[in-house]
Amino acid sequence: MTMRTQVGIVGAGPAGLLLAHLLDRAGIDCVVLEARSRAYCEERQRAGLLEQGTVDLLNELGVRDRLAHEGLVHRGLALRFEGVSHRIPLSDLTGGKSVVIYGQTEVVKDLIAARLEQGHDIRFEAEAFALEGLDTSSPVISFREGGRERTLTCDFVAGCDGFHGICRPAIRASALSIYERDYPFGWIGILSESPPVSDELIYVNHERGFALFTMRTPHVSRLYLQCESDEHIANWPDDRIWEELRVRLGKEPALPQGAVTQKNVTPMRSFVAAPMRHGALFLAGDAAHIVPPTGAKGLNLAAADVRMLSRALIAFYTERSPRLLDRYSDVCLKRVWKAQRFSWWMTSMLHRFPHHTPFERRMQLAELDYITGSHAGMTTLAENYVGLPFEDL
Repeated sequence: MTMRTQVGIVGAGPAGLLLAHLLDRAGIDCVVLEARSRAYCEERQRAGLLEQGTVDLLNELGVRDRLAHEGLVHRGLALRFEGVSHRIPLSDLTGGKSVVIYGQTEVVKDLIAARLEQGHDIRFEAEAFALEGLDTSSPVISFREGGRERTLTCDFVAGCDGFHGICRPAIRASALSIYERDYPFGWIGILSESPPVSDELIYVNHERGFALFTMRTPHVSRLYLQCESDEHIANWPDDRIWEELRVRLGKEPALPQGAVTQKNVTPMRSFVAAPMRHGALFLAGDAAHIVPPTGAKGLNLAAADVRMLSRALIAFYTERSPRLLDRYSDVCLKRVWKAQRFSWWMTSMLHRFPHHTPFERRMQLAELDYITGSHAGMTTLAENYVGLPFEDL
């Protein structure tokens, strides 16, 4: 069976779903192919912090009801080192901008529900396995659905299928430049049925390693501990996790404890594939770049990518001009590299590295002391944290 559309979107994560909504609104036909089931997409836990620009985009698309009701607006955060917390007043330093705690899982649920309610299709359990004709005006996506092989012919392909998807590998290796760094540690992340330790996030630099105290709701905490990069979660029973969290947080404030409903180990890496376009294929989100989660940029970068891609595609179909499509990769990569720099900086400033000498440890603490004691230093962190302005295409 052969299908035809204008834009074939591979992947029903935040990037693919946001792009579909933006194109739908402009009257551009698109088909979303997702290898997994709807239940899987709506249950997998990922990021949970939305920049101001991402919140604005969701509101613009009309996906706002649950976000407005359940999202937790944060106007500051704390950096904690040597046992003392220092508040960074995000909104005061950025002209009133803020961030919102609202899980990626919830964003995906909202986007799926809205698209289906509007009568548009998402083809779940439709596994794309090959891309052909990327250097032509009619590329073809081959996919399996319901035990049968099918094809989708389109004008353009949006590769929104994540780091392990098929879209980036469909580009010949010689046409891509890969930039990457693996960090010598990972994060243990847990979800706990307990109220958060604070109304705002607490980032901790401790002699024993980094910790982060955040939340999903007023009754569910999301907590992280720096660990070895090859750590096995079986080595971390709940009692050990709670004890280590208490040690790194310190005596004040008190740490509420509850049932651990999920725990896992996440590796830390930086990755960029450039350019983000090859012929009719455009990469977006994790298919093109990965950031360490310290800066909370992954989901937000995906939203920025597809915002730019949708503008370029709309201009192509309304003006018959490829000018903005030709600029897509360059414009997106400027933002990607700024986000990489911020995420690398936060990671470097807050984690303990195995090779750190006593001198390097003192330099790390001196930097934290400067950032928290300087208006300019706090503003640099705040501007990046709430999200930099969008570049013009």
